This record gives sequence, C-alpha cells and structure tokens, in this order.
Amino acid sequence: MAEAPQESLTVVVVTGLSGSGKSTALNVFEDLGYFCVDGLPAAMLPKLASLFLGKDAKHRGLAIGMDLRQHDFLDQWIVAAQELAANGVTPRVLFVEAKNDVIMRRYATTRRPHPLEGELGLEQALAKERAMLAPLRRDAELVLDTSEYSIHDLRRMIQERFMAKEAGGHGMRVHVISFGFKYGVPAEADLVFDLRFLPNPYFVPELRPMSGKDAPVAEYVLESEPGRTFKGKFLEFLQYMLPLYAAEGRYRIAVAIGCTGGRHRSVALSELLFATLRSAGYSVTLEHRHFNLG
Repeated sequence: MAEAPQESLTVVVVTGLSGSGKSTALNVFEDLGYFCVDGLPAAMLPKLASLFLGKDAKHRGLAIGMDLRQHDFLDQWIVAAQELAANGVTPRVLFVEAKNDVIMRRYATTRRPHPLEGELGLEQALAKERAMLAPLRRDAELVLDTSEYSIHDLRRMIQERFMAKEAGGHGMRVHVISFGFKYGVPAEADLVFDLRFLPNPYFVPELRPMSGKDAPVAEYVLESEPGRTFKGKFLEFLQYMLPLYAAEGRYRIAVAIGCTGGRHRSVALSELLFATLRSAGYSVTLEHRHFNLG
C-alpha cells in the first residue's frame, strides 16, 4: 500500500476584497521569509506547490495573492484546493476586507479601477464582490478587517497566526553579530552591547591564539566573575525583550555584541546567544564580522 503523502509545505492564500490590503499582506509574508506571488491563477497553484514540495529550504512556504481579477476564480480555486489536498497540502486562507467607505477612499487616492467596475459603480462593484467571495470568506482560517489597521498591526496579526507553527511561536528573525569596536559598530544594529568590561583573553598568552569559539576562551570569559553573572542577566534580558519587539510587529532585529578586536569576548557570547535563541525556537542567524581581523 502506498504511503500517504506527507505535508512539507505551508501554502497561504491571501485573498479578499480589492482595496483591503492584499498586496500589503503579501509584502509582510515576503518579509517573513515566504516565497510570494501575486495574481497567480488558481489553476496554477498546485503546479507551483509541487515545485517546492520537499525541495526548498530557503523559504518558510508559499504566500499567493488571488482575487476576482482572474476568470472563474472560485471554480478554479475549488479544483486547486482538491489537487493540493491530494498531495498532502492543506492551504491556509487569509481573507482581508475593509469597510466600504474605507475602500472607496483608498480607490479615490490611488485612482485605480475596481476589478468589477464597468457598467457598475464602485459601491455596486463592492457589494457584488462581497457576495461572490462570501463562500471563501466563510471557509477562511483568518478574516482581517484592515479598516483601522496600520502596517504594524497587520504584521503583528500575521506573525501571531501564520508564524507560530513554523517558529515555535517566535516569528521574528534575529541576526546576531559579533564585532570589534576598533573596526566600527555595525550600521544595521538595533541593539549594541559592549563587552570590553569583561576579562580579555588577548592578554593571556596561551589563550591569545584561540578565539571565542574555543572552549577555554569561552570559559575564561563567561564562567568567572563578572562574566558568569553578566551572562545570566544578558540572556534573561534578551529573552524578555524579544517577544515585546515581536508584539509590536517587528519581523527582524539585529543584535550586535562587541569587544575590542571582535575575536574573543564578543564571539564567545555571540555563540552562546545563538545557541540559546535557536533552542528557544527563534529563527536566528550568526555573523562574526571581524573574526579574521581581531
């Protein structure tokens, strides 16, 4: 007996009322590491998904923008959803909408026509679109009314719902950078920590040729005072702060940790922070910027 296909791909379909923020929502998904396509015909979605199944480690999944601009959208969507299910993929639908007066104001600002406008006025087109999309709205995993949303509100809502499963509840990406102050502070750093108050292995002859990646150096820096106490408070502080940044809609943050040359103290703590955050479920990357210069 053939084994049932295993789901290995997250597919998010972003749909809803024209002018309610679908393109903005797709931008958020792109920032969060999804491969995004806007305006993809529903019939092509299973084919696109098959190209990514089990083969793409760079993206968290697919986020596809779909709406009534394509002919027979709803009929094609029903067939596409069945094909995806046959391949073990359950698409997650995000439906965005807004109040009529808000959408009409947005159209007045952009001066673009509504997809259903022709012989219909804008208000009639909106009413028809709501009626046509009602079945898709009913079955959506999440319906967002963006009437009063800022981009930060929208980002926060998407992170809370669509990033939790993929990142253990931590949708925000963290980039850890070790650096040497004598070469300059990384310009992209959101948080900068100066470790030049800690014991410096550079002045210990047997430790000088090593780096913060080596256990003797890490032990020298972080397992005696004041390193031991600082290490505990530092990790506690960041693990307290990062969820607060994420709650405000931040999708990435760069933490720069510096010492004099960027080879011993900053590297030791950066390695520890990287391992700690990864174990906690964060999407985290590590860069030793001045490692070969210190």
